Amino acid sequence: MRCKPVARRLRNMACVAVLSVTGLCFTASVFAQDGNMIKIGVVSPQSGANSRYGAYALKGAALAVNEVNAAGGVLGKKLDLVQGDSQCVPAEGVSATQRMIRFDNVSIIIGDVCSSVTLAMQPVVEQAGVLLLNAASSNPEITYRAGVGGYKWTFRNYPTDESRAAAALEYAAKKGYTKFAVLSVDTDFGRGAITFTKKYLQRYKAQIVSEDYYKETETDFRPVLSKIKYSGAQAILMYGLADTTPIVARQMHEMALGGKIELVGNAEFTNPSTIAAAPDVMNGAIETVAWLPSWPDPRSLKFVDDYKKAYGDLPNVHAYTHWESVHLLADAISNAGSAKTADVRAALAKIRYESVMGPVTFDDHQQAVVPIVLLEVVGGKAVNKGVLSSRVDYSAH
Repeated sequence: MRCKPVARRLRNMACVAVLSVTGLCFTASVFAQDGNMIKIGVVSPQSGANSRYGAYALKGAALAVNEVNAAGGVLGKKLDLVQGDSQCVPAEGVSATQRMIRFDNVSIIIGDVCSSVTLAMQPVVEQAGVLLLNAASSNPEITYRAGVGGYKWTFRNYPTDESRAAAALEYAAKKGYTKFAVLSVDTDFGRGAITFTKKYLQRYKAQIVSEDYYKETETDFRPVLSKIKYSGAQAILMYGLADTTPIVARQMHEMALGGKIELVGNAEFTNPSTIAAAPDVMNGAIETVAWLPSWPDPRSLKFVDDYKKAYGDLPNVHAYTHWESVHLLADAISNAGSAKTADVRAALAKIRYESVMGPVTFDDHQQAVVPIVLLEVVGGKAVNKGVLSSRVDYSAH
């Protein structure tokens, strides 16, 4: 990689990366992990409206770091977790990433929960030659831009909105639903999932009869639910916030929509507290998930138990994916026999990692082909309707 010219030449250093704001070049030896520590950065929202999700991510990563270190570390070195707060704002995420690279000498970063932040991070890590492993954001564009798409330093260990939306739509169509209303959060996540759902509607001769998006702070859904009630929709496509779903469910119950219009998508429908908010509404809800706390794998159940002991609450999917991604990185470093970023990147590209959900490999866009679970709420409980592959259909892009 070429570096932009700098005012002062740094003697005896091969210039390999550029930080877009400072314009300074650093050598691989600066980014290489030194001493007895291997630094892994986590960029996530630790403040702001999405701080709850960032807290889960950081706790999951921290638990994994403690586990790896307790087992002797990697290559005789301990993992050191460095955190950065994105606030779920792209500019803040970029600043956190740049600080992490320049001042903390971090060369491996896990980030971000928010897709808009991860998209903004991609060119930064690409310039710097720093490895970015995403463990939570789901915008498909991240994958289309990575690997053979251009950004060779970006990997993702999480299903995309496109693969999840396609799976949920296919199952809903098999149940006979062909008319859908949209009620999704007004973010890259909510809008992106619907955009990619639309690509597959014609496969099932389905249509969207009503389309609305809500703000993160919104609490009154009665007007839009009234519109949906008379739209002819059989189901609502909903990609949104965990805190919002119980509110929507209760208001649907008030309007006697339980059992008449189902929910399809991803908004923590299968969370026990969400189901309890309005069981008649949540019964029949269809959701695709990357993981759930009740998954009957011994290592997964141990993770849930350890997390509860450490933090006093139940982990969500972001806690799990960050925990698993730290272990994935530890395996890649071990396989590489080196903590140098180029070596870890090469090892990650060809890894076959046994996650609690099943084997994980990466395609040529450096998107993990991970198992996803199709769930339906039946009798007040989440019922597993099958484990699917999340392999991306790039020809549909």
